Amino acid sequence: MSNTNIVTIGIDLGKNTFHVVGLDTTGAITLRKKGSRNQLDQSLANVPRCLIGMEACAGAHHLGRKLEKLGHQVRLLPAQYVKPYLKGHKNDFRDAEAIAEAAQRPTMRFVPVKSAEQLDLQALHRVRSRLVTQRTAVVNQIRGFLLERGLPVRQGAAALRLALPQILSMPSESLSPQVVRLIQDLAEDWRYLDRRIALVTKEINEIAEQDAHCRRLMSAPGVGPIISSAMIAAIGTGDAFQKGRDFAAWLGLVPKQISTGDRTILGRISRRGNRYLRTLFIQGARAVLLRRQTWARHGFGAWLEAASKRLHSNVLVVALAAKLARMAWSMLAKGRDYEASFLGHTV
Repeated sequence: MSNTNIVTIGIDLGKNTFHVVGLDTTGAITLRKKGSRNQLDQSLANVPRCLIGMEACAGAHHLGRKLEKLGHQVRLLPAQYVKPYLKGHKNDFRDAEAIAEAAQRPTMRFVPVKSAEQLDLQALHRVRSRLVTQRTAVVNQIRGFLLERGLPVRQGAAALRLALPQILSMPSESLSPQVVRLIQDLAEDWRYLDRRIALVTKEINEIAEQDAHCRRLMSAPGVGPIISSAMIAAIGTGDAFQKGRDFAAWLGLVPKQISTGDRTILGRISRRGNRYLRTLFIQGARAVLLRRQTWARHGFGAWLEAASKRLHSNVLVVALAAKLARMAWSMLAKGRDYEASFLGHTV
């Protein structure tokens, strides 16, 4: 089989191995190859410049940048978009063939290849998210131990932080010395996680302050260093989306549609796409809702006042998060300034 006839390649990446399928102009398979992941660069060295498709998974962005330097056109696909092109029972070569088929579709939606800086920033956010999750687990475990011994503490880290020193210092028949030592150790874990989260958050804030796109995004209501830097890490300059609603849909902030014929059925939000960034935008929307006195300053103030009277608070916060996401995309992709474009004007 000659490599000169290959126009499209599909690569199924694994942790240790890869499977390659090459297609010619007629769609016939002209290359089938398996190897270790360390041999992938060498295996593609003699392949002429062509279209290469891969699923957007761990290591795909790094490999995509290397292949683009060799002159190949690289397209990364979401895994759920490859599934319809899979024929027969699943195996790695059929996965690679399905990837090659999907990569050729003109209406397919692709994932932009992330830069090394985006991956570095994304790694910081993932570390911070893990640390916050671990801190929440420690706080809940301490509350659980106290509740089992008849010492309920109001929900939330702040309430426990205030109550814990007094609970541990007072002589109590409910807490044995062993449990006291255990809770003290957990409190030390809590303090350690607080310090780690503060350091990572400080690093993210410094990066956001130095980036022009982040500074522009932070001028919008509800958007701070965490949201702006997470957005840059996820979508770069937003070129993958044609409009703000596409970005909101990618975040999973639009209603799930189950329509047929003349019936249009809209359900709850789809919750597709980037869960972490969706959560951040919802938290930002909650922050805006808490500052009711500032609503009138913004272009969406009148809409927010009317919507707050007819929508449940949870529905309202998601609707506002979707609006903030559309506005943030417009500022990022079109270089729009919030004060000049949105402050006091309808969004």
